[in-house]
Amino acid sequence: MKTSLIQKYNVPGPRYTSYPTVPYWDEIGFTTQNWIDSFKKSFEESNDKEGISLYIHLPFCESLCTFCGCNKSFEGHPNNTTRQHLQKLYDLGFRRVSFGVQDYSEKVQKAIHREQPFHNVAKVTFWAKEIGYTSIGHDIIFGLPFQEMDDVIDTIEKTKSLEPDRLAFYSYAHVPWIKGNGQRGFKDEDVPRDDAKRRLYEIGKELLYENEYYEIGMDHFALKTDSLYKAFKNNTLHRNFMGYSSSKTQLMVGLGVSSISDSWYGFAQNVKNLEDYYQLLEWDKLPVLRGHILTEEDLKIRKHILNLMCQFETSWEEESDYFNEIPEIIIQLKEMENDGLLIISKNGIQITEKGKPFVRNICMAFDLRLKRKAPETELFSMTV
Repeated sequence: MKTSLIQKYNVPGPRYTSYPTVPYWDEIGFTTQNWIDSFKKSFEESNDKEGISLYIHLPFCESLCTFCGCNKSFEGHPNNTTRQHLQKLYDLGFRRVSFGVQDYSEKVQKAIHREQPFHNVAKVTFWAKEIGYTSIGHDIIFGLPFQEMDDVIDTIEKTKSLEPDRLAFYSYAHVPWIKGNGQRGFKDEDVPRDDAKRRLYEIGKELLYENEYYEIGMDHFALKTDSLYKAFKNNTLHRNFMGYSSSKTQLMVGLGVSSISDSWYGFAQNVKNLEDYYQLLEWDKLPVLRGHILTEEDLKIRKHILNLMCQFETSWEEESDYFNEIPEIIIQLKEMENDGLLIISKNGIQITEKGKPFVRNICMAFDLRLKRKAPETELFSMTV
């Protein structure tokens, strides 16, 4: 990829696990009752076959990883996951599991406070396969401090030997101004930037393709046998606060501190303090901190951004998908079309292979709330 394109489009931008993104929620106009009403409306529209998704936050990390930009949640950590853990979850009905790998380099692991040997990851992966999990995922990250080309190659080679069904190949989000001391375990200059970081992604993506892992959305790859790949090919792939999903549910209930619920017509985030959360539950009150009820405009834009993030294309051929700012958006996207990142047709756009790394930038063209109220401070990680 040309360095000039990276320099041109590498700007701070949302990851679009929702629209509107959290910093642009209308918290003043939000009430708990409005949220309850939106939930009831969605529940009445949903069918028994679709079901409801649960988004559970358990905020108890054993130790702090310095690369993490999240509220500190529970995960399948290869260092302390036992076969008994996996068997119990399987017996309860779980069939998919993801393990955080990040990188196998000892130098990188030490810098991010995530020291785990390869044999620990191999052990839990093989246990999960023996028990019968139908989809096993690994999370790996490019752009970590001190990470070099050989580190990415070695990590993917080791990952290939374990044959997980799906992979998240994330870009490290360096946002120490938001996460404070958590991302200050190393210096800014220790983190790969711009074209150096992008080369790590390009070699990683090439290796994944060679090993029959196919790109099914931003940062995500899967074998053809995995449900994510099948959903991508069938145009049923969905994206929400939990990332990509092979099935779309209109209702997602967030449980635990800081977790976010989604009724499709609205969002509600739980309080972030554990004591406050328990106290509100004891008072028989919803532990909601803030939220947003989507407008008609929000709903249309949300649909387009989901299409772009999940299928790399969107259309306004149906009158219900059109909104007044479309011509203005097309003008803004013309330069990206000239750069070969997308193709504009009469009633839609399609992202090219060259444009896939810039899908966040393309979505930003549709983000009217972002355009109308530019952030006063840096809120997002870099898009490339």
